Amino acid sequence: MSDSSSWQPPVDPSAGPAPQAPFSGPAIPPPSPYGAPAPTPFGAPDGPPAPGQPAGWTPPPKPGLVPLRPLAFGTLLGASFQVLRRNPRPMFGFALIITAIVSLGAGLVVGLVSVGAISRIESALAEDVDAIAAGSIALIILAGLVAVALSLVASAILQGVVSLEVARGTLGEKLRLGGLWRAARGRIGALIGWTLLLTAALVVAIIFVILIIVGLSVAGGAAGAVIGVLLGLALFGGLAVLGAWIGTRLALVPSALMIERLPLRAAITRSWTLSIGYFWRTFGTLLLVAFILSTAGQIITTPVQLVFSLGGGLLNPNADEDAMLGTLLIGSLVTTVISVVIGAISAVVQSATAALIYIDLRMRKEGLDLELAHFVEARHAGATDVVDPYLPRPAAS
Repeated sequence: MSDSSSWQPPVDPSAGPAPQAPFSGPAIPPPSPYGAPAPTPFGAPDGPPAPGQPAGWTPPPKPGLVPLRPLAFGTLLGASFQVLRRNPRPMFGFALIITAIVSLGAGLVVGLVSVGAISRIESALAEDVDAIAAGSIALIILAGLVAVALSLVASAILQGVVSLEVARGTLGEKLRLGGLWRAARGRIGALIGWTLLLTAALVVAIIFVILIIVGLSVAGGAAGAVIGVLLGLALFGGLAVLGAWIGTRLALVPSALMIERLPLRAAITRSWTLSIGYFWRTFGTLLLVAFILSTAGQIITTPVQLVFSLGGGLLNPNADEDAMLGTLLIGSLVTTVISVVIGAISAVVQSATAALIYIDLRMRKEGLDLELAHFVEARHAGATDVVDPYLPRPAAS
Protein backbone atom coordinates (compact mmCIF):
# COMPACT_ATOMS: atom_id res chain seq x y z
CA MET A 1 0.00 0.00 0.00
CA SER A 2 1.43 3.37 -1.00
CA ASP A 3 1.85 6.45 1.19
CA SER A 4 -1.25 8.67 1.25
CA SER A 5 0.86 11.79 0.67
CA SER A 6 1.69 10.53 -2.79
CA TRP A 7 -1.89 9.96 -3.76
CA GLN A 8 -3.12 11.98 -6.75
CA PRO A 9 -6.77 12.49 -7.63
CA PRO A 10 -8.00 10.85 -10.76
CA VAL A 11 -7.95 12.99 -13.84
CA ASP A 12 -11.15 13.49 -15.73
CA PRO A 13 -10.32 13.63 -19.45
CA SER A 14 -13.37 15.81 -20.14
CA ALA A 15 -12.38 18.51 -17.59
CA GLY A 16 -9.47 19.94 -19.62
CA PRO A 17 -6.02 20.79 -18.26
CA ALA A 18 -5.61 21.26 -14.54
CA PRO A 19 -5.37 24.91 -13.32
CA GLN A 20 -1.88 26.19 -12.57
CA ALA A 21 -0.91 27.96 -9.36
CA PRO A 22 -0.11 31.67 -9.83
CA PHE A 23 3.58 32.36 -10.50
CA SER A 24 5.08 34.60 -7.83
CA GLY A 25 8.22 35.54 -9.73
CA PRO A 26 8.66 38.59 -11.98
CA ALA A 27 6.46 38.70 -15.02
CA ILE A 28 8.36 38.28 -18.26
CA PRO A 29 6.52 39.79 -21.21
CA PRO A 30 6.40 37.78 -24.42
CA PRO A 31 8.63 38.93 -27.24
CA SER A 32 7.14 41.66 -29.36
CA PRO A 33 6.16 40.58 -32.89
CA TYR A 34 7.41 43.97 -34.13
CA GLY A 35 11.04 43.57 -33.11
CA ALA A 36 12.93 45.32 -30.33
CA PRO A 37 11.02 47.45 -27.82
CA ALA A 38 10.89 51.21 -28.27
CA PRO A 39 13.65 53.24 -26.58
CA THR A 40 13.00 54.62 -23.14
CA PRO A 41 11.55 58.19 -23.32
CA PHE A 42 13.96 60.97 -22.42
CA GLY A 43 14.05 61.47 -18.65
CA ALA A 44 12.26 58.21 -17.77
CA PRO A 45 13.77 56.18 -14.91
CA ASP A 46 15.82 53.09 -15.72
CA GLY A 47 14.57 51.05 -12.76
CA PRO A 48 11.78 50.89 -10.18
CA PRO A 49 10.81 54.05 -8.30
CA ALA A 50 12.77 54.95 -5.21
CA PRO A 51 11.24 54.25 -1.77
CA GLY A 52 8.52 56.71 -0.93
CA GLN A 53 7.73 57.54 -4.55
CA PRO A 54 4.45 56.43 -6.10
CA ALA A 55 4.43 53.74 -8.73
CA GLY A 56 4.72 55.18 -12.20
CA TRP A 57 6.40 58.36 -10.92
CA THR A 58 8.83 59.84 -13.42
CA PRO A 59 11.34 62.49 -12.32
CA PRO A 60 11.35 65.62 -14.44
CA PRO A 61 14.07 65.55 -17.06
CA LYS A 62 16.99 67.93 -16.80
CA PRO A 63 18.49 68.20 -20.26
CA GLY A 64 20.46 71.31 -19.47
CA LEU A 65 20.54 74.20 -17.06
CA VAL A 66 17.49 73.44 -14.89
CA PRO A 67 14.99 70.60 -14.48
CA LEU A 68 11.86 70.97 -16.60
CA ARG A 69 9.47 71.78 -13.79
CA PRO A 70 8.57 74.89 -11.77
CA LEU A 71 11.76 75.95 -10.06
CA ALA A 72 12.34 75.97 -6.34
CA PHE A 73 14.03 79.07 -4.98
CA GLY A 74 17.35 77.33 -4.41
CA THR A 75 17.36 75.86 -7.90
CA LEU A 76 16.63 79.24 -9.45
CA LEU A 77 19.32 80.96 -7.40
CA GLY A 78 21.94 78.32 -8.14
CA ALA A 79 21.17 78.24 -11.86
CA SER A 80 21.70 82.01 -12.09
CA PHE A 81 25.34 81.54 -11.11
CA GLN A 82 25.70 78.29 -13.07
CA VAL A 83 25.18 80.06 -16.40
CA LEU A 84 28.77 81.31 -16.33
CA ARG A 85 30.23 77.90 -15.53
CA ARG A 86 28.10 76.03 -18.07
CA ASN A 87 29.02 78.16 -21.10
CA PRO A 88 31.85 80.45 -19.95
CA ARG A 89 33.41 81.48 -23.25
CA PRO A 90 30.48 83.37 -24.82
CA MET A 91 29.04 84.49 -21.49
CA PHE A 92 31.99 85.72 -19.47
CA GLY A 93 34.14 86.59 -22.48
CA PHE A 94 31.45 88.65 -24.19
CA ALA A 95 30.41 90.31 -20.94
CA LEU A 96 34.02 91.15 -20.12
CA ILE A 97 34.58 92.72 -23.54
CA ILE A 98 31.37 94.75 -23.35
CA THR A 99 32.05 95.93 -19.79
CA ALA A 100 35.65 96.85 -20.59
CA ILE A 101 34.67 98.81 -23.70
CA VAL A 102 31.97 100.71 -21.82
CA SER A 103 34.25 101.48 -18.85
CA LEU A 104 37.14 102.65 -21.01
CA GLY A 105 34.88 104.55 -23.42
CA ALA A 106 32.98 106.32 -20.65
CA GLY A 107 36.21 107.15 -18.82
CA LEU A 108 37.85 108.55 -21.94
CA VAL A 109 34.83 110.63 -22.94
CA VAL A 110 34.31 112.15 -19.50
CA GLY A 111 38.04 112.52 -18.83
CA LEU A 112 38.91 114.25 -22.12
CA VAL A 113 35.92 116.59 -21.89
CA SER A 114 36.74 117.44 -18.27
CA VAL A 115 40.41 118.16 -19.05
CA GLY A 116 39.42 120.34 -22.00
CA ALA A 117 36.84 122.21 -19.93
CA ILE A 118 39.30 122.91 -17.12
CA SER A 119 41.89 124.14 -19.62
CA ARG A 120 39.35 126.53 -21.15
CA ILE A 121 38.44 127.93 -17.74
CA GLU A 122 42.08 128.42 -16.74
CA SER A 123 42.96 130.21 -20.00
CA ALA A 124 39.82 132.39 -20.10
CA LEU A 125 39.86 136.11 -19.49
CA ALA A 126 38.54 137.39 -16.18
CA GLU A 127 35.37 138.85 -17.73
CA ASP A 128 34.59 135.57 -19.57
CA VAL A 129 35.26 133.12 -16.75
CA ASP A 130 31.64 132.81 -15.60
CA ALA A 131 30.25 132.18 -19.07
CA ILE A 132 32.98 129.71 -19.98
CA ALA A 133 32.62 127.92 -16.64
CA ALA A 134 28.85 127.51 -17.16
CA GLY A 135 29.40 126.17 -20.69
CA SER A 136 32.12 123.81 -19.48
CA ILE A 137 29.93 122.41 -16.75
CA ALA A 138 27.13 121.84 -19.25
CA LEU A 139 29.60 120.09 -21.57
CA ILE A 140 30.80 117.79 -18.76
CA ILE A 141 27.18 116.91 -17.89
CA LEU A 142 26.50 116.14 -21.55
CA ALA A 143 29.57 113.89 -21.67
CA GLY A 144 28.32 112.10 -18.58
CA LEU A 145 24.92 111.54 -20.25
CA VAL A 146 26.65 110.14 -23.34
CA ALA A 147 28.60 107.74 -21.12
CA VAL A 148 25.39 106.66 -19.37
CA ALA A 149 23.66 106.11 -22.71
CA LEU A 150 26.60 104.02 -23.93
CA SER A 151 26.43 101.93 -20.76
CA LEU A 152 22.69 101.40 -21.16
CA VAL A 153 23.00 100.27 -24.77
CA ALA A 154 25.78 97.82 -23.90
CA SER A 155 23.80 96.52 -20.93
CA ALA A 156 20.75 95.97 -23.13
CA ILE A 157 22.77 93.99 -25.69
CA LEU A 158 24.32 91.85 -22.97
CA GLN A 159 20.98 91.22 -21.32
CA GLY A 160 19.47 90.05 -24.59
CA VAL A 161 22.31 87.62 -25.31
CA VAL A 162 22.20 86.19 -21.76
CA SER A 163 18.41 85.71 -21.95
CA LEU A 164 18.82 83.64 -25.10
CA GLU A 165 21.62 81.60 -23.54
CA VAL A 166 19.38 80.75 -20.57
CA ALA A 167 16.49 79.77 -22.84
CA ARG A 168 18.60 77.53 -25.06
CA GLY A 169 20.60 76.20 -22.10
CA THR A 170 17.37 75.02 -20.46
CA LEU A 171 16.86 72.77 -23.51
CA GLY A 172 20.39 71.40 -23.28
CA GLU A 173 21.78 73.50 -26.11
CA LYS A 174 25.16 75.19 -25.82
CA LEU A 175 25.54 77.87 -28.48
CA ARG A 176 28.62 79.87 -29.27
CA LEU A 177 28.53 83.63 -29.40
CA GLY A 178 27.87 83.60 -33.15
CA GLY A 179 24.81 81.40 -32.69
CA LEU A 180 23.49 83.55 -29.87
CA TRP A 181 24.04 86.68 -31.92
CA ARG A 182 22.14 85.19 -34.88
CA ALA A 183 19.29 84.27 -32.56
CA ALA A 184 19.21 87.86 -31.26
CA ARG A 185 19.13 89.35 -34.76
CA GLY A 186 16.24 91.74 -35.21
CA ARG A 187 15.51 92.16 -31.49
CA ILE A 188 18.46 94.21 -30.23
CA GLY A 189 16.92 97.46 -31.47
CA ALA A 190 13.70 96.83 -29.52
CA LEU A 191 15.70 95.99 -26.40
CA ILE A 192 17.80 99.16 -26.68
CA GLY A 193 14.63 101.18 -27.22
CA TRP A 194 13.07 99.68 -24.09
CA THR A 195 16.17 100.50 -22.02
CA LEU A 196 16.28 104.08 -23.26
CA LEU A 197 12.53 104.45 -22.59
CA LEU A 198 12.99 103.38 -18.98
CA THR A 199 15.93 105.76 -18.59
CA ALA A 200 13.98 108.66 -20.07
CA ALA A 201 11.07 108.01 -17.69
CA LEU A 202 13.45 107.98 -14.72
CA VAL A 203 15.17 111.20 -15.82
CA VAL A 204 11.82 112.97 -16.30
CA ALA A 205 10.64 111.90 -12.83
CA ILE A 206 13.87 113.14 -11.19
CA ILE A 207 13.73 116.47 -13.06
CA PHE A 208 10.10 116.90 -11.97
CA VAL A 209 11.02 116.47 -8.29
CA ILE A 210 13.99 118.85 -8.63
CA LEU A 211 11.80 121.52 -10.24
CA ILE A 212 9.34 121.27 -7.36
CA ILE A 213 12.13 121.76 -4.82
CA VAL A 214 13.61 124.71 -6.74
CA GLY A 215 10.19 126.31 -7.24
CA LEU A 216 9.31 126.16 -3.56
CA SER A 217 12.75 127.47 -2.60
CA VAL A 218 12.48 130.44 -4.93
CA ALA A 219 8.87 131.28 -4.09
CA GLY A 220 8.97 130.80 -0.34
CA GLY A 221 12.42 132.00 0.68
CA ALA A 222 14.03 130.23 3.62
CA ALA A 223 10.79 128.61 4.78
CA GLY A 224 10.03 127.54 1.22
CA ALA A 225 13.51 126.03 0.91
CA VAL A 226 12.99 123.94 4.05
CA ILE A 227 9.56 122.82 2.87
CA GLY A 228 10.95 122.09 -0.58
CA VAL A 229 13.79 119.95 0.80
CA LEU A 230 11.44 117.96 3.07
CA LEU A 231 8.92 117.51 0.27
CA GLY A 232 11.72 116.55 -2.09
CA LEU A 233 12.95 113.85 0.29
CA ALA A 234 9.42 112.49 0.60
CA LEU A 235 8.96 112.54 -3.17
CA PHE A 236 12.30 110.83 -3.78
CA GLY A 237 11.34 108.15 -1.25
CA GLY A 238 8.00 107.63 -2.96
CA LEU A 239 9.73 107.61 -6.34
CA ALA A 240 12.09 104.88 -5.13
CA VAL A 241 9.18 102.73 -3.93
CA LEU A 242 7.24 103.30 -7.16
CA GLY A 243 10.33 102.57 -9.23
CA ALA A 244 10.94 99.29 -7.37
CA TRP A 245 7.32 98.21 -7.91
CA ILE A 246 7.18 99.11 -11.59
CA GLY A 247 10.70 97.81 -12.20
CA THR A 248 9.79 94.44 -10.71
CA ARG A 249 6.57 94.15 -12.69
CA LEU A 250 8.45 94.99 -15.90
CA ALA A 251 11.64 93.04 -15.16
CA LEU A 252 10.61 90.31 -17.62
CA VAL A 253 10.21 92.60 -20.63
CA PRO A 254 13.72 91.87 -22.02
CA SER A 255 13.11 88.12 -21.81
CA ALA A 256 9.75 88.43 -23.57
CA LEU A 257 11.34 90.60 -26.25
CA MET A 258 14.20 88.19 -26.92
CA ILE A 259 12.83 84.72 -26.18
CA GLU A 260 9.26 85.14 -27.48
CA ARG A 261 10.25 87.85 -29.98
CA LEU A 262 7.21 89.93 -29.06
CA PRO A 263 6.70 93.57 -30.04
CA LEU A 264 7.53 96.06 -27.31
CA ARG A 265 3.94 96.79 -26.28
CA ALA A 266 3.07 93.08 -26.14
CA ALA A 267 6.24 92.36 -24.16
CA ILE A 268 5.29 95.00 -21.57
CA THR A 269 1.83 93.44 -21.20
CA ARG A 270 3.39 89.99 -21.01
CA SER A 271 5.73 90.91 -18.17
CA TRP A 272 2.96 92.66 -16.25
CA THR A 273 0.62 89.65 -16.61
CA LEU A 274 3.20 87.00 -15.71
CA SER A 275 4.25 88.81 -12.53
CA ILE A 276 0.68 88.98 -11.15
CA GLY A 277 0.66 87.01 -7.90
CA TYR A 278 4.45 86.63 -7.88
CA PHE A 279 5.60 90.17 -7.15
CA TRP A 280 7.32 89.46 -3.84
CA ARG A 281 8.98 86.30 -5.12
CA THR A 282 10.32 88.17 -8.14
CA PHE A 283 11.35 91.23 -6.15
CA GLY A 284 13.00 89.20 -3.40
CA THR A 285 14.96 87.04 -5.83
CA LEU A 286 16.26 90.00 -7.83
CA LEU A 287 17.12 91.93 -4.65
CA LEU A 288 18.90 88.98 -3.06
CA VAL A 289 21.03 88.32 -6.16
CA ALA A 290 21.95 92.02 -6.36
CA PHE A 291 22.87 92.02 -2.65
CA ILE A 292 25.03 88.88 -3.01
CA LEU A 293 26.89 90.32 -6.00
CA SER A 294 27.37 93.71 -4.34
CA THR A 295 28.65 92.15 -1.12
CA ALA A 296 31.04 89.86 -3.00
CA GLY A 297 32.35 92.81 -4.97
CA GLN A 298 32.99 94.79 -1.80
CA ILE A 299 34.73 91.84 -0.17
CA ILE A 300 37.08 91.59 -3.14
CA THR A 301 37.78 95.27 -3.86
CA THR A 302 38.04 96.64 -0.31
CA PRO A 303 41.16 94.64 0.69
CA VAL A 304 42.85 95.61 -2.59
CA GLN A 305 42.21 99.29 -1.93
CA LEU A 306 43.48 98.94 1.65
CA VAL A 307 46.63 97.16 0.48
CA PHE A 308 47.52 99.95 -1.93
CA SER A 309 46.60 102.67 0.58
CA LEU A 310 48.64 101.23 3.43
CA GLY A 311 51.35 99.79 1.21
CA GLY A 312 51.90 103.12 -0.51
CA GLY A 313 52.59 104.79 2.82
CA LEU A 314 54.94 102.03 3.98
CA LEU A 315 56.89 101.96 0.71
CA ASN A 316 57.04 105.73 0.49
CA PRO A 317 57.69 107.05 4.03
CA ASN A 318 59.22 110.27 2.70
CA ALA A 319 56.02 111.14 0.80
CA ASP A 320 57.79 111.46 -2.54
CA GLU A 321 55.27 112.88 -5.02
CA ASP A 322 56.39 110.76 -7.99
CA ALA A 323 56.23 107.57 -5.93
CA MET A 324 52.82 108.52 -4.58
CA LEU A 325 51.55 109.22 -8.09
CA GLY A 326 52.90 105.88 -9.35
CA THR A 327 51.31 103.97 -6.48
CA LEU A 328 48.02 105.78 -7.05
CA LEU A 329 48.03 104.96 -10.77
CA ILE A 330 48.86 101.29 -10.19
CA GLY A 331 46.20 101.01 -7.49
CA SER A 332 43.60 102.66 -9.72
CA LEU A 333 44.51 100.35 -12.61
CA VAL A 334 44.26 97.18 -10.51
CA THR A 335 41.01 98.33 -8.92
CA THR A 336 39.55 99.17 -12.33
CA VAL A 337 40.46 95.76 -13.74
CA ILE A 338 38.90 93.99 -10.77
CA SER A 339 35.79 96.19 -11.02
CA VAL A 340 35.43 95.36 -14.72
CA VAL A 341 35.67 91.63 -14.02
CA ILE A 342 33.15 91.85 -11.18
CA GLY A 343 30.87 94.02 -13.32
CA ALA A 344 30.93 91.45 -16.13
CA ILE A 345 30.05 88.62 -13.75
CA SER A 346 27.30 90.67 -12.11
CA ALA A 347 25.75 91.63 -15.45
CA VAL A 348 25.57 87.99 -16.58
CA VAL A 349 24.16 86.69 -13.29
CA GLN A 350 21.52 89.41 -12.94
CA SER A 351 20.38 89.01 -16.55
CA ALA A 352 20.25 85.23 -16.11
CA THR A 353 18.16 85.61 -12.95
CA ALA A 354 15.50 87.64 -14.76
CA ALA A 355 15.40 85.13 -17.63
CA LEU A 356 15.06 82.18 -15.24
CA ILE A 357 12.22 83.92 -13.38
CA TYR A 358 10.48 84.44 -16.73
CA ILE A 359 10.79 80.73 -17.64
CA ASP A 360 9.71 79.65 -14.14
CA LEU A 361 6.57 81.80 -14.23
CA ARG A 362 5.63 80.45 -17.64
CA MET A 363 6.02 76.92 -16.28
CA ARG A 364 3.80 77.73 -13.31
CA LYS A 365 1.09 79.58 -15.22
CA GLU A 366 1.14 78.07 -18.70
CA GLY A 367 2.61 74.59 -18.40
CA LEU A 368 5.69 75.55 -20.40
CA ASP A 369 7.56 72.67 -18.76
CA LEU A 370 5.39 70.21 -20.71
CA GLU A 371 6.13 72.00 -23.97
CA LEU A 372 9.85 71.98 -23.20
CA ALA A 373 9.80 68.28 -22.30
CA HIS A 374 7.92 67.47 -25.52
CA PHE A 375 10.47 69.43 -27.53
CA VAL A 376 13.41 67.65 -25.86
CA GLU A 377 11.82 64.20 -26.36
CA ALA A 378 11.07 64.92 -30.01
CA ARG A 379 14.61 66.12 -30.60
CA HIS A 380 15.95 63.10 -28.74
CA ALA A 381 13.94 60.89 -31.12
CA GLY A 382 15.49 62.61 -34.13
CA ALA A 383 12.71 65.01 -35.15
CA THR A 384 13.89 68.19 -36.86
CA ASP A 385 10.62 70.01 -37.54
CA VAL A 386 9.53 70.69 -33.95
CA VAL A 387 8.35 74.24 -33.31
CA ASP A 388 10.32 76.34 -30.83
CA PRO A 389 8.46 75.79 -27.52
CA TYR A 390 9.10 79.34 -26.31
CA LEU A 391 7.32 81.08 -29.20
CA PRO A 392 3.68 82.07 -28.70
CA ARG A 393 1.16 79.67 -30.19
CA PRO A 394 -1.26 81.03 -32.82
CA ALA A 395 -4.77 81.53 -31.52
CA ALA A 396 -7.22 78.78 -32.45
CA SER A 397 -9.68 79.85 -35.13
